[in-house]
Amino acid sequence: MIKELLDDAASKMDGAINHTAQEFATVRTGRANPGILHRITVDYYGTQTPLQQIAGFSVPEARMLIVQPYDKSTITAIERAIQEADLGLNPSNDGNIIRLAFPPLTEDRRKELIRVVRQLAEDGRVAIRNVRRHTKDELEALGESEDEIRRAEKALQELTDEHIARIDELLAHKEEELLEV
Repeated sequence: MIKELLDDAASKMDGAINHTAQEFATVRTGRANPGILHRITVDYYGTQTPLQQIAGFSVPEARMLIVQPYDKSTITAIERAIQEADLGLNPSNDGNIIRLAFPPLTEDRRKELIRVVRQLAEDGRVAIRNVRRHTKDELEALGESEDEIRRAEKALQELTDEHIARIDELLAHKEEELLEV
């Protein structure tokens, strides 16, 4: 039973790391990255539809992202949705595709984005600690011997430390990306 609780905790912590990584992908760096468009929804014939379901993306060069709608009639709706998403990007279309030019980030904007990713990382750490706390409560409720519970709690703490270290690695990588000129 203890092993199942620890395995469950590990999978939940992995989920927290994956979520944090996805959140990091939505933060704009100086480079073109289709990940920042994943939160955008477009009014597609009266239904809010995720952009990746109605368009394809390509990155022809480091600071250019091309959005190619599958249905050409949606190009203005896609362009409007990108503008309303407030990503700091100015879309331009030629009737077939939408071009997004990524301007270089200013120093102030870089610092602001670093604050944002640090907060996202802290949210991920909090989620991992919450999993640890819930699992620890469940371990104590099992009614096992104190030694077994202490060993399980030690394993749980090691698991927590590993996962928090992985979030710290993701954060360091994202900060490095943001500071790149």
